[in-house]
Amino acid sequence: MTDIARAFLTSLLVQDIPKIVHKASKKGEWREAMKTKMEAIEKNGTWEKCILPARKKPVGCRFIFTIKHKANDTIERYKARLVAKGYTQTYGIDYSETFSPIAKIDTVRVLFSITTNKNWPLHQFDVKNAFLYRDLKEEVYMEAPPGFSKDF
Repeated sequence: MTDIARAFLTSLLVQDIPKIVHKASKKGEWREAMKTKMEAIEKNGTWEKCILPARKKPVGCRFIFTIKHKANDTIERYKARLVAKGYTQTYGIDYSETFSPIAKIDTVRVLFSITTNKNWPLHQFDVKNAFLYRDLKEEVYMEAPPGFSKDF
């Protein structure tokens, strides 16, 4: 392992990435990451606030924290992702199918090969917020994210 790779790995291990909102909320950069995520969700109309109807169970959620690095090992940004606790859902009631678009590694390799052979420029980017782009048929209710009031 090269010295640069070893230094990068060490820096990743030294950084304190919180596992729970309580710890994350004590540091400004993590509070800002959670706030940014919540503002993006509101801006994109991902959900509507409502009162939970009788006999409906809400899906829980939690934040997952990570640090995005630039190629030179400096911190690009602190990132908080809001994820549903899918294990609380019931097939046929809360959902009827699952779909997560992914690129297979063989497809990526073919694209890299074509790009190289054609001398095309190649750019990398990070998608800050990805959302479901079609309406759900099912009614799904989600609890307010931990650390945020229901009035956010």
